Amino acid sequence: MSDDRRTVAELDERGLLELIFPRLGPDGALVGPGDDAAVVAAPDGRTVLSIDTLVQDQDFRLDWAGGYRSSGFDVGWKCAAQNVSDINAMGAVPTSLVVSLTLPGTTPVGWVEELADGLRAALQELGADRCGVVGGDLGKGPVIVVTAAVTGDLEGRAPVLRSGARPGDIVAVAGTPGRAAAGLALLEKAPDYAALPPALRRLTGLQSRPVPPLAAGPLAARAGVHAMMDISDGLVRDAGRLARAGGVALDLDGALLRDFEAELRPAAELLCADPRNWVLGGGEDHGLLAAFGPESELPEGFHAVGSVQAGAPAVTVDGAVPEVLGWDHFRG
Repeated sequence: MSDDRRTVAELDERGLLELIFPRLGPDGALVGPGDDAAVVAAPDGRTVLSIDTLVQDQDFRLDWAGGYRSSGFDVGWKCAAQNVSDINAMGAVPTSLVVSLTLPGTTPVGWVEELADGLRAALQELGADRCGVVGGDLGKGPVIVVTAAVTGDLEGRAPVLRSGARPGDIVAVAGTPGRAAAGLALLEKAPDYAALPPALRRLTGLQSRPVPPLAAGPLAARAGVHAMMDISDGLVRDAGRLARAGGVALDLDGALLRDFEAELRPAAELLCADPRNWVLGGGEDHGLLAAFGPESELPEGFHAVGSVQAGAPAVTVDGAVPEVLGWDHFRG
Protein backbone atom coordinates (compact mmCIF):
# COMPACT_ATOMS: atom_id res chain seq x y z
CA MET A 1 0.00 0.00 0.00
CA SER A 2 1.20 3.54 -0.77
CA ASP A 3 1.85 6.21 1.84
CA ASP A 4 1.89 9.10 -0.68
CA ARG A 5 -0.02 11.87 1.10
CA ARG A 6 -0.06 14.36 -1.74
CA THR A 7 -3.48 15.12 -3.19
CA VAL A 8 -4.33 14.61 -6.84
CA ALA A 9 -4.65 18.40 -7.17
CA GLU A 10 -0.90 18.60 -6.57
CA LEU A 11 -0.21 16.52 -9.69
CA ASP A 12 -1.25 16.95 -13.30
CA GLU A 13 -3.09 14.17 -15.14
CA ARG A 14 0.09 12.86 -16.74
CA GLY A 15 1.86 12.67 -13.40
CA LEU A 16 -0.98 10.71 -11.83
CA LEU A 17 -1.14 8.27 -14.75
CA GLU A 18 2.60 7.72 -14.53
CA LEU A 19 2.06 6.56 -10.95
CA ILE A 20 -0.94 4.36 -11.79
CA PHE A 21 0.18 2.50 -14.93
CA PRO A 22 3.13 0.60 -13.38
CA ARG A 23 0.87 -0.68 -10.60
CA LEU A 24 -1.61 -2.27 -13.01
CA GLY A 25 0.74 -4.95 -14.29
CA PRO A 26 0.69 -6.55 -17.76
CA ASP A 27 -2.48 -5.89 -19.73
CA GLY A 28 -2.28 -8.43 -22.58
CA ALA A 29 -3.60 -5.88 -25.08
CA LEU A 30 -2.41 -5.40 -28.64
CA VAL A 31 -2.37 -1.67 -27.81
CA GLY A 32 -2.58 -0.84 -24.11
CA PRO A 33 -2.71 2.26 -21.90
CA GLY A 34 -1.30 5.51 -23.23
CA ASP A 35 -2.99 5.83 -26.62
CA ASP A 36 -6.39 7.25 -27.57
CA ALA A 37 -7.96 3.80 -27.35
CA ALA A 38 -6.94 0.26 -26.57
CA VAL A 39 -6.86 -2.57 -29.08
CA VAL A 40 -7.65 -6.08 -27.82
CA ALA A 41 -7.86 -9.41 -29.59
CA ALA A 42 -11.21 -11.14 -30.13
CA PRO A 43 -10.15 -14.73 -30.92
CA ASP A 44 -13.73 -16.03 -30.79
CA GLY A 45 -14.92 -13.43 -33.29
CA ARG A 46 -17.44 -12.16 -30.72
CA THR A 47 -16.92 -9.91 -27.69
CA VAL A 48 -18.92 -10.00 -24.47
CA LEU A 49 -19.18 -6.48 -23.01
CA SER A 50 -20.46 -5.10 -19.71
CA ILE A 51 -20.11 -1.93 -17.61
CA ASP A 52 -20.60 -1.03 -13.94
CA THR A 53 -20.24 2.11 -11.82
CA LEU A 54 -19.35 2.65 -8.17
CA VAL A 55 -20.36 6.04 -6.72
CA GLN A 56 -19.07 7.29 -3.36
CA ASP A 57 -21.77 7.26 -0.64
CA GLN A 58 -24.08 5.32 -2.96
CA ASP A 59 -22.12 2.14 -3.70
CA PHE A 60 -19.29 2.53 -1.19
CA ARG A 61 -18.35 4.76 1.71
CA LEU A 62 -14.99 6.02 2.80
CA ASP A 63 -15.95 6.07 6.48
CA TRP A 64 -18.30 3.72 8.34
CA ALA A 65 -20.10 4.11 11.66
CA GLY A 66 -17.95 1.60 13.53
CA GLY A 67 -14.65 3.16 12.54
CA TYR A 68 -13.75 1.16 9.43
CA ARG A 69 -12.35 3.25 6.57
CA SER A 70 -12.62 1.94 3.01
CA SER A 71 -9.26 1.91 1.29
CA GLY A 72 -8.62 2.55 -2.37
CA PHE A 73 -7.63 -1.12 -2.51
CA ASP A 74 -11.16 -2.10 -1.37
CA VAL A 75 -12.81 0.02 -4.06
CA GLY A 76 -10.46 -1.17 -6.79
CA TRP A 77 -11.06 -4.80 -5.84
CA LYS A 78 -14.83 -4.33 -5.74
CA CYS A 79 -14.82 -2.59 -9.11
CA ALA A 80 -12.96 -5.46 -10.75
CA ALA A 81 -14.98 -8.16 -9.00
CA GLN A 82 -18.42 -6.89 -9.96
CA ASN A 83 -17.39 -6.41 -13.58
CA VAL A 84 -15.78 -9.81 -14.13
CA SER A 85 -18.81 -11.41 -12.44
CA ASP A 86 -21.08 -10.15 -15.24
CA ILE A 87 -18.80 -11.80 -17.81
CA ASN A 88 -18.80 -14.97 -15.71
CA ALA A 89 -22.61 -15.01 -15.78
CA MET A 90 -22.55 -15.24 -19.59
CA GLY A 91 -20.35 -18.33 -19.39
CA ALA A 92 -17.42 -16.31 -20.72
CA VAL A 93 -13.90 -15.48 -19.55
CA PRO A 94 -12.92 -11.84 -18.82
CA THR A 95 -10.20 -10.47 -21.10
CA SER A 96 -9.82 -6.69 -20.59
CA LEU A 97 -10.94 -3.80 -18.41
CA VAL A 98 -11.07 -0.06 -19.06
CA VAL A 99 -11.57 2.20 -16.05
CA SER A 100 -12.92 5.76 -15.83
CA LEU A 101 -12.02 7.52 -12.59
CA THR A 102 -13.61 10.74 -11.33
CA LEU A 103 -11.86 12.31 -8.32
CA PRO A 104 -12.19 15.36 -6.09
CA GLY A 105 -8.97 17.37 -6.06
CA THR A 106 -8.52 16.58 -2.36
CA THR A 107 -8.20 12.81 -2.97
CA PRO A 108 -4.86 11.54 -1.65
CA VAL A 109 -2.53 10.24 -4.35
CA GLY A 110 -1.86 7.21 -2.15
CA TRP A 111 -5.58 6.31 -2.21
CA VAL A 112 -5.55 6.29 -6.02
CA GLU A 113 -2.42 4.13 -6.08
CA GLU A 114 -4.15 1.71 -3.71
CA LEU A 115 -7.13 1.57 -6.08
CA ALA A 116 -4.82 0.53 -8.91
CA ASP A 117 -3.30 -2.13 -6.63
CA GLY A 118 -6.79 -3.40 -5.76
CA LEU A 119 -7.77 -3.71 -9.41
CA ARG A 120 -4.66 -5.71 -10.21
CA ALA A 121 -4.88 -7.92 -7.11
CA ALA A 122 -8.54 -8.78 -7.71
CA LEU A 123 -7.93 -9.86 -11.28
CA GLN A 124 -4.97 -12.00 -10.23
CA GLU A 125 -6.46 -13.55 -7.09
CA LEU A 126 -9.94 -14.16 -8.46
CA GLY A 127 -8.49 -16.11 -11.37
CA ALA A 128 -9.09 -13.61 -14.20
CA ASP A 129 -5.71 -14.57 -15.61
CA ARG A 130 -6.39 -13.27 -19.12
CA CYS A 131 -7.75 -9.91 -17.96
CA GLY A 132 -5.78 -6.70 -17.53
CA VAL A 133 -6.52 -2.98 -17.35
CA VAL A 134 -5.94 -1.75 -20.91
CA GLY A 135 -6.92 1.93 -20.57
CA GLY A 136 -9.36 4.41 -19.13
CA ASP A 137 -9.98 8.04 -18.29
CA LEU A 138 -9.38 10.55 -15.49
CA GLY A 139 -11.62 13.46 -14.53
CA LYS A 140 -12.45 15.81 -11.67
CA GLY A 141 -15.74 15.79 -9.79
CA PRO A 142 -17.36 16.37 -6.39
CA VAL A 143 -17.18 12.71 -5.29
CA ILE A 144 -15.23 9.61 -6.27
CA VAL A 145 -16.83 7.69 -9.14
CA VAL A 146 -15.26 4.54 -10.58
CA THR A 147 -16.73 3.18 -13.81
CA ALA A 148 -15.30 0.13 -15.54
CA ALA A 149 -16.18 -1.63 -18.77
CA VAL A 150 -15.07 -5.23 -19.21
CA THR A 151 -14.79 -7.50 -22.23
CA GLY A 152 -14.98 -11.27 -22.32
CA ASP A 153 -14.29 -14.23 -24.58
CA LEU A 154 -16.88 -16.98 -25.10
CA GLU A 155 -14.15 -19.40 -26.24
CA GLY A 156 -16.42 -20.83 -28.93
CA ARG A 157 -19.41 -21.44 -26.65
CA ALA A 158 -22.88 -19.97 -27.01
CA PRO A 159 -23.57 -17.13 -24.55
CA VAL A 160 -25.63 -18.16 -21.54
CA LEU A 161 -28.70 -15.90 -21.28
CA ARG A 162 -31.23 -15.24 -18.54
CA SER A 163 -34.08 -16.37 -20.74
CA GLY A 164 -33.59 -20.13 -21.01
CA ALA A 165 -35.12 -21.52 -17.80
CA ARG A 166 -37.76 -24.24 -18.40
CA PRO A 167 -40.37 -25.85 -16.17
CA GLY A 168 -38.81 -28.76 -14.31
CA ASP A 169 -35.33 -27.22 -14.22
CA ILE A 170 -33.23 -27.21 -11.07
CA VAL A 171 -32.53 -23.74 -9.67
CA ALA A 172 -28.97 -23.61 -8.34
CA VAL A 173 -26.57 -21.09 -6.85
CA ALA A 174 -22.79 -20.83 -7.02
CA GLY A 175 -21.31 -18.80 -4.19
CA THR A 176 -22.81 -18.02 -0.79
CA PRO A 177 -25.65 -15.47 -0.75
CA GLY A 178 -26.00 -13.30 2.33
CA ARG A 179 -22.37 -12.80 3.32
CA ALA A 180 -21.94 -9.36 1.77
CA ALA A 181 -25.29 -8.19 3.17
CA ALA A 182 -24.30 -9.34 6.65
CA GLY A 183 -20.97 -7.56 6.21
CA LEU A 184 -22.77 -4.37 5.14
CA ALA A 185 -25.03 -4.52 8.21
CA LEU A 186 -21.98 -4.91 10.45
CA LEU A 187 -20.22 -1.96 8.84
CA GLU A 188 -23.33 0.18 9.23
CA LYS A 189 -24.45 -0.87 12.71
CA ALA A 190 -21.64 -2.50 14.70
CA PRO A 191 -20.52 0.09 17.28
CA ASP A 192 -16.80 -0.79 17.14
CA TYR A 193 -15.34 -2.44 14.05
CA ALA A 194 -11.98 -3.09 15.71
CA ALA A 195 -13.68 -5.13 18.44
CA LEU A 196 -15.44 -7.53 16.06
CA PRO A 197 -14.24 -11.15 16.23
CA PRO A 198 -12.38 -12.51 13.17
CA ALA A 199 -15.41 -14.41 11.82
CA LEU A 200 -17.47 -11.22 11.67
CA ARG A 201 -14.63 -9.18 10.25
CA ARG A 202 -14.43 -11.80 7.50
CA LEU A 203 -18.01 -10.93 6.55
CA THR A 204 -17.19 -7.23 6.37
CA GLY A 205 -14.23 -8.16 4.20
CA LEU A 206 -16.54 -9.98 1.78
CA GLN A 207 -18.65 -6.84 1.52
CA SER A 208 -15.59 -4.72 0.75
CA ARG A 209 -13.84 -7.31 -1.40
CA PRO A 210 -16.37 -9.79 -2.85
CA VAL A 211 -15.15 -13.12 -4.26
CA PRO A 212 -17.23 -14.15 -7.30
CA PRO A 213 -16.81 -17.81 -8.30
CA LEU A 214 -15.15 -17.17 -11.66
CA ALA A 215 -14.57 -20.82 -12.51
CA ALA A 216 -18.29 -21.57 -12.18
CA GLY A 217 -19.58 -19.66 -15.21
CA PRO A 218 -17.61 -21.48 -17.91
CA LEU A 219 -18.16 -24.79 -16.06
CA ALA A 220 -21.91 -24.24 -16.15
CA ALA A 221 -21.80 -23.31 -19.83
CA ARG A 222 -19.92 -26.48 -20.68
CA ALA A 223 -22.45 -28.47 -18.63
CA GLY A 224 -25.34 -27.15 -20.74
CA VAL A 225 -26.90 -24.73 -18.25
CA HIS A 226 -30.22 -23.35 -19.56
CA ALA A 227 -30.08 -19.86 -17.97
CA MET A 228 -27.75 -17.94 -15.69
CA MET A 229 -27.14 -14.50 -14.19
CA ASP A 230 -25.02 -12.66 -11.65
CA ILE A 231 -26.57 -12.20 -8.19
CA SER A 232 -25.90 -8.53 -7.49
CA ASP A 233 -29.16 -7.18 -6.06
CA GLY A 234 -30.34 -10.11 -3.93
CA LEU A 235 -31.43 -13.68 -4.58
CA VAL A 236 -35.17 -12.92 -4.71
CA ARG A 237 -34.89 -9.83 -6.92
CA ASP A 238 -32.51 -11.48 -9.36
CA ALA A 239 -34.57 -14.68 -9.37
CA GLY A 240 -37.49 -12.48 -10.42
CA ARG A 241 -35.46 -11.22 -13.35
CA LEU A 242 -34.61 -14.77 -14.38
CA ALA A 243 -38.29 -15.72 -14.09
CA ARG A 244 -39.49 -12.79 -16.21
CA ALA A 245 -36.85 -13.39 -18.86
CA GLY A 246 -37.94 -17.02 -19.25
CA GLY A 247 -41.68 -16.58 -18.68
CA VAL A 248 -41.60 -19.08 -15.80
CA ALA A 249 -42.05 -19.22 -12.03
CA LEU A 250 -39.25 -20.01 -9.56
CA ASP A 251 -39.87 -21.64 -6.20
CA LEU A 252 -36.98 -21.55 -3.72
CA ASP A 253 -36.66 -24.28 -1.10
CA GLY A 254 -36.44 -22.83 2.41
CA ALA A 255 -34.71 -25.93 3.81
CA LEU A 256 -31.95 -25.71 1.20
CA LEU A 257 -31.52 -21.98 1.80
CA ARG A 258 -30.98 -22.61 5.51
CA ASP A 259 -27.60 -24.12 4.64
CA PHE A 260 -26.40 -20.57 3.90
CA GLU A 261 -27.56 -19.16 7.24
CA ALA A 262 -25.19 -20.88 9.66
CA GLU A 263 -22.22 -18.62 8.91
CA LEU A 264 -24.43 -15.55 9.31
CA ARG A 265 -26.02 -16.35 12.67
CA PRO A 266 -23.34 -14.78 14.91
CA ALA A 267 -23.74 -11.48 13.03
CA ALA A 268 -27.52 -11.79 13.18
CA GLU A 269 -27.42 -12.37 16.95
CA LEU A 270 -25.18 -9.34 17.47
CA LEU A 271 -27.45 -7.09 15.40
CA CYS A 272 -30.80 -8.72 16.37
CA ALA A 273 -31.44 -9.54 12.72
CA ASP A 274 -32.86 -12.48 10.76
CA PRO A 275 -30.12 -14.15 8.69
CA ARG A 276 -32.76 -15.41 6.22
CA ASN A 277 -33.34 -11.80 5.13
CA TRP A 278 -29.67 -11.46 4.19
CA VAL A 279 -29.77 -14.71 2.21
CA LEU A 280 -32.92 -13.73 0.32
CA GLY A 281 -32.39 -10.01 -0.09
CA GLY A 282 -28.69 -9.34 0.18
CA GLY A 283 -26.71 -8.50 -2.92
CA GLU A 284 -23.07 -7.87 -3.81
CA ASP A 285 -21.79 -11.39 -3.21
CA HIS A 286 -21.72 -11.73 -7.01
CA GLY A 287 -22.47 -15.42 -7.05
CA LEU A 288 -24.39 -17.05 -9.87
CA LEU A 289 -28.05 -18.01 -10.15
CA ALA A 290 -28.66 -20.73 -12.72
CA ALA A 291 -31.25 -23.13 -14.12
CA PHE A 292 -30.11 -26.64 -15.09
CA GLY A 293 -32.05 -29.45 -16.73
CA PRO A 294 -33.80 -31.82 -14.29
CA GLU A 295 -31.41 -34.69 -15.08
CA SER A 296 -28.28 -32.57 -14.86
CA GLU A 297 -25.40 -33.27 -12.55
CA LEU A 298 -24.63 -29.87 -11.09
CA PRO A 299 -21.10 -28.63 -11.82
CA GLU A 300 -18.65 -28.17 -8.98
CA GLY A 301 -19.51 -25.16 -6.85
CA PHE A 302 -23.26 -25.16 -7.57
CA HIS A 303 -25.90 -26.00 -4.94
CA ALA A 304 -29.57 -26.70 -5.64
CA VAL A 305 -31.91 -24.14 -4.04
CA GLY A 306 -35.25 -24.69 -5.79
CA SER A 307 -37.09 -25.49 -8.99
CA VAL A 308 -38.55 -23.87 -12.10
CA GLN A 309 -42.29 -24.22 -12.56
CA ALA A 310 -44.81 -23.35 -15.24
CA GLY A 311 -46.89 -20.27 -14.58
CA ALA A 312 -46.80 -16.50 -14.58
CA PRO A 313 -43.35 -15.10 -13.76
CA ALA A 314 -43.00 -15.01 -9.98
CA VAL A 315 -40.68 -16.00 -7.15
CA THR A 316 -41.85 -17.90 -4.10
CA VAL A 317 -40.18 -19.52 -1.12
CA ASP A 318 -41.86 -22.81 -0.19
CA GLY A 319 -44.83 -21.67 -2.27
CA ALA A 320 -45.28 -18.30 -0.53
CA VAL A 321 -44.36 -14.83 -1.75
CA PRO A 322 -41.38 -13.61 0.31
CA GLU A 323 -41.47 -10.28 2.13
CA VAL A 324 -37.82 -9.57 1.32
CA LEU A 325 -37.34 -8.33 -2.24
CA GLY A 326 -33.70 -7.18 -2.53
CA TRP A 327 -32.03 -3.99 -3.70
CA ASP A 328 -33.25 -1.44 -6.24
CA HIS A 329 -30.99 1.53 -7.07
CA PHE A 330 -33.87 4.00 -7.07
CA ARG A 331 -36.13 2.53 -4.38
CA GLY A 332 -33.51 1.08 -2.03
